[in-house]
Amino acid sequence: MKNTIRQVSRSPRFMFGFCVFLSILIFMFLYPLFNPGDPLERIGIGTFFKPGTYVSMYDAANTQRTYTLRLSDAAQKRIDGRLMQEDRESMKTWLVLYGIPEDEVDIENTEALTALWWANYDSEIRLEGLKNHERTFYRNLDRRVDGLLDTDDILLMKLNIETGEYEEAGSIKDTDYVNVKEVANVLFLPLGTDNFGRDVLKQLVSATATSLQMGVIAGTIATLIGLVLGLLSGYLGGFVDDGIQFVNNLLTVIPGFILLVLISYGIGQEKRGATTVAVVIGLTSWVWTARSVRAQVISLRNRDHVNLSKLSGHSLARIIVQDILPYIASYVVMAFILQLSSAILAEAGLSMLGLGPKTTEQATLGLMMNWSFSFGAHINGAWWAYYPIVLLIGLISFSLNLMNTGLDQIFNPQLRD
Repeated sequence: MKNTIRQVSRSPRFMFGFCVFLSILIFMFLYPLFNPGDPLERIGIGTFFKPGTYVSMYDAANTQRTYTLRLSDAAQKRIDGRLMQEDRESMKTWLVLYGIPEDEVDIENTEALTALWWANYDSEIRLEGLKNHERTFYRNLDRRVDGLLDTDDILLMKLNIETGEYEEAGSIKDTDYVNVKEVANVLFLPLGTDNFGRDVLKQLVSATATSLQMGVIAGTIATLIGLVLGLLSGYLGGFVDDGIQFVNNLLTVIPGFILLVLISYGIGQEKRGATTVAVVIGLTSWVWTARSVRAQVISLRNRDHVNLSKLSGHSLARIIVQDILPYIASYVVMAFILQLSSAILAEAGLSMLGLGPKTTEQATLGLMMNWSFSFGAHINGAWWAYYPIVLLIGLISFSLNLMNTGLDQIFNPQLRD
């Protein structure tokens, strides 16, 4: 056992894959301690909030202490922040239609872009190809651009309960700042929100835990079924082998994912919990494990130590458990790792088709992918709603397959260094 652990620890592939997988597990367990709460809670009134730090304007305006700062680039940053990317592209479109060469319109240079706009735009000019609603849009855009340099104080009004009228409660100058640590409500969303206004990172951590649990359940079921049937088929042979191989061949002809889709569809949405889907995946994924274990057992059943156990009158269970199983234990571990990876990918595929676990209880990686694409995250440019999910599924599969490859190099004599 010590020699086996020493060999495994010296495998670069296994250790790298193990470290990646362990890092995911550690983050999955630690993050909820720092950010507790329901991962499916809707905190955003709207869809696809960008990643960043969100500060309550109400609390910021009512902060007891304000600070006066005079930053040399504050005005330029303010202008850059108020002129959105879509506005810049629209300004470039009008200027090019007006006759300005496209290479002279730099939408990244705010100062040059606004100078070109102020020098050339006129609401009375009627360019060919522009519709009435587009002309109205450009007039409104021109008003926003004209107000970019305004630095007038912002008045704060407060409702007087006695008179029912609003009274001036103060003003905010362009040099007034507040310390974020003194604002009551500040929320950091590293991955923004999804289409339902839910924290993507918190949901991603919870979904990873659920998908891994499903993978463990499905992988355990598939490995156990494949191991038992493979042991019986390979050791007993005869009619038992023929019967098991008939079922095995029958299920091999039918693509496993198609069978999985049909069973999931037949169960119905309301009955498809995470555990149910995991069991279904496990019950349809044991075929190749059984076939591989059978091949291993056939090569072991006529060895001297097995024949000696037979002559000693040992029972079938004892021969299989003590004389055959230890020799294929490493292969069983590798089979379980592959089954775990395959189960996570199978759940993602099912959920993308709308046949995964029901959506009202808990999130999975596949369900998050389904939600993001169903509500047009890729169309709206909300990369944070689907790229992290794809990356995490890829990392989990990559780490598990790398671990399996490392074990194969250790225990397979043909691949051993």
